[in-house]
Amino acid sequence: MTNTNSDKQCLVCKKTSTEIPVTKFYYQESEFYICPQHMPTIIHNPQELIGLIAGADKFKGV
Repeated sequence: MTNTNSDKQCLVCKKTSTEIPVTKFYYQESEFYICPQHMPTIIHNPQELIGLIAGADKFKGV
């Protein structure tokens, strides 16, 4: 699921870039956005992204 320019929202909490800063990242040639509050999810608890990103079931946390 790739976000469009008008859809810059955190994939976890759904807050938009007009509400909170978001950072863009890429996975499998798709782009996603995540806010600073949920950035640790990618690093420490990637299993929480299952259902939000295709293939997240293969992620390993630190």
